[in-house]
Amino acid sequence: MMTFSKIITTCLGIGYIRKGGGTYASIVTLLVWYALQAGGHDSPNGQLIAVILLLALGIFCGTVVEKEWGKDSYRVVIDEAAGMCITVLYIPVNRWDYLLTGLILFRVMDIFKPLYIRRVEKLPGGWGVMMDDVVAAVYAYLILRLIITMHIF
Repeated sequence: MMTFSKIITTCLGIGYIRKGGGTYASIVTLLVWYALQAGGHDSPNGQLIAVILLLALGIFCGTVVEKEWGKDSYRVVIDEAAGMCITVLYIPVNRWDYLLTGLILFRVMDIFKPLYIRRVEKLPGGWGVMMDDVVAAVYAYLILRLIITMHIF
């Protein structure tokens, strides 16, 4: 179970990149998100199911690897993958400007952790690993939706 959890939490090894692993995981996730939905193959229900599966896997596997790697190791980047998916959930994939804005907003929220995001990290096990990125992603999503609604660009 430990090997499986390491593969999942590092997003197939991206987490082993020492510097910027979370950003690389977010970029790869965004590219995969786009590739899966480009050409009119987008499915709102599929997007939601993918996010729920990522969250469940992240919570479970994050709890497993915490026993060996300690709390919220830099190697664990599935939280960034889930957060990136939440940020662009239901955002049209044919608008690269929105997707890139979502990436930037999510990374800023995840790195600086404003508005009580850091408090959520204190949750036990995989919950603490995943939930701070979920909250950061929700903040980024709301700002992105505001940008889209107000036709800022």
